[in-house]
Amino acid sequence: MTRAGGIARGRTGAAVLLLVIGGLLAVLGAGSAQAAGYRYWSFWESDGKNWTYATQGPSLTRPDDGAVEGFRFSVSEDSQDSAQPRHAPDFEEICAGTPVQDGTKRIGVVIDPGTAADAPAGETPPALRAACARVEPDASAAEALASVATPLRYSSDALLCAISGYPASGCGDQVAGDADDTSEPAASAPVTRSPATGDDDSSGPSAGVLVGLGAVLLLGIAAVLQARRRR
Repeated sequence: MTRAGGIARGRTGAAVLLLVIGGLLAVLGAGSAQAAGYRYWSFWESDGKNWTYATQGPSLTRPDDGAVEGFRFSVSEDSQDSAQPRHAPDFEEICAGTPVQDGTKRIGVVIDPGTAADAPAGETPPALRAACARVEPDASAAEALASVATPLRYSSDALLCAISGYPASGCGDQVAGDADDTSEPAASAPVTRSPATGDDDSSGPSAGVLVGLGAVLLLGIAAVLQARRRR
């Protein structure tokens, strides 16, 4: 092997390596740029002091007397970055004016429509409010909400779409970018962790990103094999 041939092959190998690395970075960058969130009502429960993202939907949750349930409208990718209600889950404060009554239970309900950044284009979020629901002993969180906030709008798969008419349309709309994006919805899709279904959220690279990575790796391998055949 001549020195010139060795240098040429070394340069070819370096070029192929740079091609593969550049392709990987481009695909990963594209995956990040395409990250999307969903605009929806999330459902929260409290331990008396803090909010916790609910593991079941409001129609399946049957809170005890003295519980506080929260509903927050926002844009988020999943339950990990979902915004909490901006009102403390203080039952004594919320239900101070609602006395105990036999044969019923009292449930504190916090309804937080979110900020202007969360609102669909052309809509203004109503004011945050809290109410005390007096309901039957076996009532669900959804029934408690319905007793203090109307009208409610649900999708065909039981996803909570609107509280007191907000938002006026849409349900779990997908939006491009992060929670600060106020652009029009890019598409309409079921929310991964919907308040009504409580499905598990997923993490990790999307299928599109993985396919792109595989394609870049195959191109790199093909280039290396071609360079070896030319030796």
